[in-house]
Amino acid sequence: MISRRKFIAGVTAASAVALLAACGGTSPTPAASTTAPTTSAEGAKPPTASAGPTPTSANAANAPTTAATSPTAAAAPSSPVTTGESAWYGVSGPFSGDNAEYGRIWKKAMAMALDEINGKGGVQGRKVQLDYEDTQSDPKQSVPVAQKFVEDTRLLAELGDFASPASMAASPIYQRAKMVQFGFTNSHPDFTKGGDYMFSIVLTQQQDAAFLAQTAYNSLGKKQAVLYRNTDWGKVTAQIYADQIKQLGGSVVAMENYLETEKDFRSILAKVRDANPDVLALISYYTDGALIMQQSKDVGIKAKVVANGACYSPQFLKLGGDAVNGVVLTTVFFPDNPRPEVQQFVKDYKQRYNETPDQFAALAYDAVKIITWATEKGGFDRQAIQKAMATGTDIPSVIYGPFKFGPDRRVENARAVPIQVKDGQFVAYTG
Repeated sequence: MISRRKFIAGVTAASAVALLAACGGTSPTPAASTTAPTTSAEGAKPPTASAGPTPTSANAANAPTTAATSPTAAAAPSSPVTTGESAWYGVSGPFSGDNAEYGRIWKKAMAMALDEINGKGGVQGRKVQLDYEDTQSDPKQSVPVAQKFVEDTRLLAELGDFASPASMAASPIYQRAKMVQFGFTNSHPDFTKGGDYMFSIVLTQQQDAAFLAQTAYNSLGKKQAVLYRNTDWGKVTAQIYADQIKQLGGSVVAMENYLETEKDFRSILAKVRDANPDVLALISYYTDGALIMQQSKDVGIKAKVVANGACYSPQFLKLGGDAVNGVVLTTVFFPDNPRPEVQQFVKDYKQRYNETPDQFAALAYDAVKIITWATEKGGFDRQAIQKAMATGTDIPSVIYGPFKFGPDRRVENARAVPIQVKDGQFVAYTG
């Protein structure tokens, strides 16, 4: 088994594919949601379905189990959706709690995409609106939200959740209802294996961790230490990273894990220091990654540092300060990309919010543009939207440029780029 501190290399292949973009892997029993009241991009709730009031996620979780509310219920009708004057989509994500920063970024980018789409007449003349539900990226909350979304026939598709475990727990509900679940940040390879209605536009864990390992080995050093979150996502990503380092000819001299709630990392950092690695790899979120960097200076670690893309956030710079200078990361989106559509997106985002968009902003923006593109092509029907996404070519994307989904319903030929923190800013990494 895996101890609290030492990662023993016995991670199964099933968990090794985990993006479980943040935490454990099994689908929990649905529990009462603590989500905030539903809001759209304009602060209004979608009109009530003609069959009766749409239950809140809390009500759906607390109501007696019926054929309509049970996770094992028969699929909701997938006939053409009656949207009235608007085209509605559900967004399931972390708008409060520890991962709320990601949700904040999502809402900004999505609002900008909505304004652009609606400013050009919407989708086939219908205004596009979003129904946000806060799950805190918790599988116990994402399940009742999914039940609510599939029962609301006005919703054409779902965007989210942020973490793979939250998405994967809800996938059977969306699959049975034949409603696209667009987990645009879900890197667990098993996410899209949940059914042909699951799509994602990020690299899988294997792709991301392997690219980070190759960058670190080729540019920073062969003798490495790894610190990782003690979650399914962290364990699997760390194992993929370590295996790749060894395959390249390097060595892993220390491999330590920590709890998501941990704040004092000095004891495990001391073990890393004593192992004297050339490189320290962080499989972390921006919150714990920044704190680890600060404390690594306190214990005297001199190693160069790489971090996975979850640390690519303005908050990593803000929380880490000077301690994060020099850290090398990988990302699918970088605002200095010279492509005209990237530069227009960055310009508009900066002008609107006075901050530079990161990859999570670009992913959220792309998600809205892609799902509305599929609606434009396929029509106001859940199954037609899935078909448009699965068979479409030249699908619009700020991140990738025109693309198509492969058989695994992920972006064909997707690639990452290395970046680095320099003087308190993210810049292109030149090695």
